[in-house]
Amino acid sequence: MANFIDGLRVIVIERFVKKGLTILLTSLIISGTANAQISLEDPSYKTEFIWGIKKSTTSGLIGGLIFKKSIAISDRFFKTFGLELVNVKHPKEQRFNSNRTGNFFIWGKENYLYAIRAQYGRDLILFQKAPQQGVQITAMLAGGPSIGLLAPYTIEHRIDDFNFERVQFDPDLHRFNDILGTGHLFQGITDSKIQIGANLKTGLSFEFGTFKSNVTGFEVGFLVDAYANEIVLMPLVENRAVFPTAFITLFYGSRK
Repeated sequence: MANFIDGLRVIVIERFVKKGLTILLTSLIISGTANAQISLEDPSYKTEFIWGIKKSTTSGLIGGLIFKKSIAISDRFFKTFGLELVNVKHPKEQRFNSNRTGNFFIWGKENYLYAIRAQYGRDLILFQKAPQQGVQITAMLAGGPSIGLLAPYTIEHRIDDFNFERVQFDPDLHRFNDILGTGHLFQGITDSKIQIGANLKTGLSFEFGTFKSNVTGFEVGFLVDAYANEIVLMPLVENRAVFPTAFITLFYGSRK
């Protein structure tokens, strides 16, 4: 049964990636012909810069930050350069409270995964809003390399009634009732191991800015992160090298 589920997951992910690549190729072809076929009028803006807060199905309440610059190719097509800094969680992660201190910790978690995603892509304006009102809807597609920082997940582990240590969780050494809480945020990040991968995302952007020079709205879509090696976040359960996720991003920015 487990092999069947694994096989089904691989098929779904492969179809998603193939579909995304098809859309990307189509966008590039359309973008290339757009300069010749779409009117040569200047777009309403030539550059746009946004930043936002991202939430995804593989993250906590706040998954990370995104930065994106768009440059006009024509009145509806834009080339984009993006950067995402996000924390990727294992779907089996669950918070518990220490029986001794009440502090929370994640039982079975051995590593954090901090993903740095560089992205190059295309935006296509589907519905353009009026200069001072309305909603602008944009289709987006982007992809690029991913750098994963696999950092140790540290816990406060009881040695005796008077002493404790901050160490990386080890399922062979640490017992549930002896964990007092988690270590400091970003503790152990200097001991991170680098994982190389790639990402591909597609989605829709909804912009509600009242003024022409300001950008406010949200993005929704799907993203796949794939790494060359299996990423071990929780050694006691199944781990993976491919992370498909749905996301929503709240963004703000400016254009000129």
